[in-house]
Amino acid sequence: MAQDPGKMKAYWKKNLKTLFILLFIWFLVSFGFGILWVDELNNIRLGGYKLGFWFAQQGSIYSFVVLIFIYVYRMNKLDKEFDVNEE
Repeated sequence: MAQDPGKMKAYWKKNLKTLFILLFIWFLVSFGFGILWVDELNNIRLGGYKLGFWFAQQGSIYSFVVLIFIYVYRMNKLDKEFDVNEE
């Protein structure tokens, strides 16, 4: 089934925008909170642990898993919007 090239270009533009935003958030959480701003965040405690340490060890992993679910939700929504869903 042939798709409208303009429609597919808009689909990929939104897809890439979503991807870049989520990758930026992941970079900010993992590199920013876990490495760059670790000293500032270590002044805050979370469950008895310094927040910078927590982000470096656990927070970035949890954030990544949440971002995966956000990506799946957003892509399903985009697929339906542009009628390229597999259902």
